[in-house]
Formats: sequence, structure tokens, C-alpha cells
Amino acid sequence: MPQRHHLIASAIVVLVLALLPLAGSRYAIDLTTEVMIYALFALSLNVLIGFTGNISFGHAAYFAIGGYTCAILLTTYGWPLALSLPAAVVLAGLVAGVVGYFCVRLTQIYFAMLTLAFAMLVWGIAFKWKEVTGGDDGFTGIKMPAMIAHHVGYFYFTLAMVTLGVAALWVICHSAFGLSLVAIRENTVRAGFIGVDTRRMRWAAFTVAGAFGGLAGALFGMYHRGMYIENAFWTESAQVLIMVLLGGIYSFIGPIIGAAVLHLLQTFTNQYTPYWPTVLGLILLVIVLVLPDGLIGLARRVKAPGGRR
Repeated sequence: MPQRHHLIASAIVVLVLALLPLAGSRYAIDLTTEVMIYALFALSLNVLIGFTGNISFGHAAYFAIGGYTCAILLTTYGWPLALSLPAAVVLAGLVAGVVGYFCVRLTQIYFAMLTLAFAMLVWGIAFKWKEVTGGDDGFTGIKMPAMIAHHVGYFYFTLAMVTLGVAALWVICHSAFGLSLVAIRENTVRAGFIGVDTRRMRWAAFTVAGAFGGLAGALFGMYHRGMYIENAFWTESAQVLIMVLLGGIYSFIGPIIGAAVLHLLQTFTNQYTPYWPTVLGLILLVIVLVLPDGLIGLARRVKAPGGRR
């Protein structure tokens, strides 16, 4: 169970976010909505990286599947949101389960490259299946329920969904299942010796990560009123991977911080210079050379006596 001060801090954060629309800034509301979506996306990937120890280069596939599925069901078939959103999450989880069945047979770089291969397959389907997805024109004009069509209504809807998603991931990652994943990350062979079915556990983690990635994608598509093939491309996977690394892969809240910092930095950088890829490259260099434990690791070193943990 989370400690009392963690629960209090979480409640304060949710309360502050809930009061944000009272400031009257449309820009702040929209920016915070997108940050929350990317925070959930990064947390879902960290189930694989931080807890299981598997690097995925194709997590954007499930983000796109969730987004396209929810958009198509809402707009093309006229399904209500109460059915479209769960269906998008379930389909993303099912596809992740199928892909994960093959991926977990491999480890290390081979696992990573196989996830990338399947993700590019999803991108190719979205690109070629123009009658359904809109191809390179994108799937636009998503029909939104009236109660969340306004930006403030959608902000509160996103806050509720992300809060539930983060709470669910907290429970999953700090359960016996999550501790088994940590054991697999630390030493797969020893975990197998004590009776842990390592392949099945990695498969379950892959499925969970895909399902929550699909939830983030569905929220993203409705927020932008459209989904595009770029959301399934490998660069989207790379961006969320950097978010996780920036925040800290061995901390539950690290990806949340990394997603917020990187997205805000990208937004403000693009206002003054077109060289965001250069800035992103510098950030990646700093992470690899100076901050291997991310911003959370840096905070721990600063708090510890003598600058050490």
C-alpha cells in the first residue's frame, strides 16, 4: 500500500489540476491535457522498461491502435464513448498480447528490434488502409460527445481517466505481480529458479503496457480530433522512450516527470527555434553521460549527504 504522505501528495496534485481551469487560460488547459496524456503513455512503457527490464522501440503501435480504434468507432460507426473507449483499450491489449507472445521469446537487442518490426507493420497498415484510417491524410473530424466537446469538459475527462490509469498502474506495479517483474529484471535466471514463469510474466507485462498505451492513444486522438500515421511511427516510440529515461526508469513517478519536462521543453523550444531535434539530441547525451538514473536519480543524489545516495 502507498504511504500516507504519497496519498496526500497525489491528492494535492489532482486537486491543483482540477482547479487549473479557474485560471481562465485556454493555453494552460490544453497544454496540461496533453502533458497528462503523455504521462500515462510514458508510465505504460515503464512497465516494460523499469519493472521488466525490456527495452521496446515499438510502443507507439499500441498508442496508435487505441487512438484509431476509438476514433473509428466514435465517428464511422457512431458508437457511444462508453463502448468506444473500453473497446480501444481492449483491442490495444489484445494486439499487444499477440505481439508479445512472439517478442518475449527473445531478449535484449533482439527483443527491442522485434518490437520495432511489429510497430512498423502497424504503421504500414495505417498508411495503406486509407479507406479506414485515412492513410497519410489522417483520420480527422472525430465526433465527440457533447459533454466533453468543450476544452474544459475534456480536460476534466482526461484528468479522471489519467488518474484512474495511474492508480491502476500503481496497484499493478506494486503488487506481487510487479515485484515478480522486478525480480525478472534483476536476475531472470534466479527468478526462474525460485519458480517464477519468466516468459509468461514478461508476456503479461507486455499486454498490460499495450493496454494502457492504447488508453493514452484514445485520449490523444479525441484531444486532437484526429489520428495520423506519425503517431504509429518509430519516432513516437523514441520520444516516449526518452521521456522515461529522462524521468528515471527505476521510479514509478519518474516517467511522469520526464513526460512533463520533455513535452513542456519541446513546446517552449519550438516557439523560439526550429532546432528542436538538436535540443533533443543534447538532452539524450546528458541522460546517457550524466544522468543515467534520470531526474529522480539526480534529486536523490542532491538530497543525500555528500551528494551520494
